[in-house]
This record gives sequence, structure tokens and C-alpha cells, in this order.
Amino acid sequence: MNRTFLVISFLLLSTLYVEAEEIQSREEILEERMSYYVKYSNLAVPWYYLAAVDQFERNIQQVRSDLTRKDGPVALQFSTDFWVGHLNPFREDTSELSIAFFNGFGQDGDSNGVVDIDNNEDIMYTMATFLGEKGFSEESFKSALKLYYERDESVNQIITIAKIYKETQTLHLDKRVFPLPVRNNYSYQGTFGGKRGWGGRRIHEGTDLFASYGVPVRAVTYGVVEIMGWNDYGGWRVGIRDVHNTYIYYAHLSGFNKEVKEGDVVEPGTVLGWVGSSGYGKEGTSGLFPPHLHFGMYKYNGKTEWAFDPFPYLKIWEQRDKNSLK
Repeated sequence: MNRTFLVISFLLLSTLYVEAEEIQSREEILEERMSYYVKYSNLAVPWYYLAAVDQFERNIQQVRSDLTRKDGPVALQFSTDFWVGHLNPFREDTSELSIAFFNGFGQDGDSNGVVDIDNNEDIMYTMATFLGEKGFSEESFKSALKLYYERDESVNQIITIAKIYKETQTLHLDKRVFPLPVRNNYSYQGTFGGKRGWGGRRIHEGTDLFASYGVPVRAVTYGVVEIMGWNDYGGWRVGIRDVHNTYIYYAHLSGFNKEVKEGDVVEPGTVLGWVGSSGYGKEGTSGLFPPHLHFGMYKYNGKTEWAFDPFPYLKIWEQRDKNSLK
């Protein structure tokens, strides 16, 4: 089995597990997380900044084998070097004084006299302090993130998550919908990985949903519109990034919803545009293939981003929407 298949299988099973086993306690889990974010927020680091960093850590732990998956309300975890100081010979140091002497960042969040790298109170207080040291603006927050994560892509993903939390004012963002209204006629199959010839040798990084011109294309989740415009391959296309480090790509549209623009936070069901057959040429090219929606999903793991098969998710969302009509 290749890595992509294993990762997607894990993600799908995780989603089903949450729905089957944790549905009664999901609200309690989110409320407990929020209690930490609110408790350790401050003027420089509002709750949605802490929530975004914690969610980013949770996301990358789920798809990387080199990271320990941390269960519980707080996903944040620090390296020993960061916590106690790179030159600190006492790798399990719990003294705030000696940790500070060796330029470690670990702090005593619950005032019990012990700086514990496994204590959620200490972890949240340490992160809030670190993120707030640069100042009160978003640029200061970005600067602290860049210092910690080093990658611009990671900084941008966390900013996206924070923007969604700030706009919605909630962690309850589990709702998903099918990208097309299920009352319409459409068809699709699992076409991920198939060969494509136009523009050079490449594979199909998504699922094609065939429908008539003008069928509404909808946001499947809460997300930020990252890109909206023309692409020679995808024609008129929209890209949305969500709180789970997933980039969702809609292509070959006939046009856009004029009320939606880049940078907007959208919710499940928001109409982004309409099914078309644009693409495979310079701007405005259309009609070179039957009308359909190309729907792609990409996962960012803190280092790289790759496409994965959206077909299993589409089937789940489709069935949910159909059930809601009964």
C-alpha cells in the first residue's frame, strides 16, 4: 500500500470513529478545548489564535508518522530543546529558574512550582507567552509563528484556521455537505489517479461529477476562499482551505457567485459558482469536454502537500444530504 492510501484510510476511519463513538461527547470535547483557549488567551493572543495553533498540531499529528499523536483536549507538544533549552544538561528539568537560565521556553502555567512538559496548563501558558512576545498585531503573531514553525506554508495555514474561528466564533465546525445539490441529476465515479493527457503527462487529482450547465457548486465545509480565477487546466476555479489543513479545489466552472471573493470565510452550502466546461486553454476557453465539476482535495502535513482521493468523502456527504431530504 502506498502512503497516500494509508493516510486517507486512516483519515476516513478517524472520521467514522468520531461519528460512531464520540457523537454523544463531541460537544463536551470542544467545550473543554475552548476552556483552555479562553483561559490562556490575552490581548496579544486571542482565543482563536491559540485554537488555530492547537488545531494545526492536531492536524499534522494525524498524518505524520514522525510525530506522536497526542490525545486529550490539548494537542500542542514541544521538543525538549524548546522546553528546557538546547544547552540544558538536565533534559527533564522542571525548574522555571534553571530552564530560563538555559534559554528554554517552558513555564509554570498552573503555579504549582513545577514546569511540566506534559501538563496542559503549562503547555498552553507557555505557547500563549511565546506567541505574545512579538506584539499585539497579526503581523507580530505571524512573526512568532514563523520563528516556531519556520515554514511560510504552516504560518498561512494557521492564519487561515484562526480566521475561520474568529469569523464563526465557535469550534463547532463539523458540518459537511455534498458539492452539488442532491436534488439535481449528476453522476460520478472514482476517477482519482487516472491518466490525463492535456498539458503533458499527469494523473487526475480528484473526482469528476458530471452534471448539466448551471447546476450550483457549493462549499462542502467551512473555509477561507484562497483563490478564485482562471487556470489554463481548471478553467474558472475556486480553492478553499479549511481548519483541517485540507485544500479543496473546484474546477471547470461556468462562472462565479459575485457575492463571494478571495479572503471570504464561507460555510457549508455557500454557492461558489456553477457547473461548466471551462479550461484546457487560454482564459475563456470552454466546451472542449462535457460539463462537469472537477473536485479535488489536498492535505498539508506541515512539510508537504499532496492530493488524495475525495471519492469516499463524497459518498458519505451525498448520503447524508439525501437522508436529510427524507
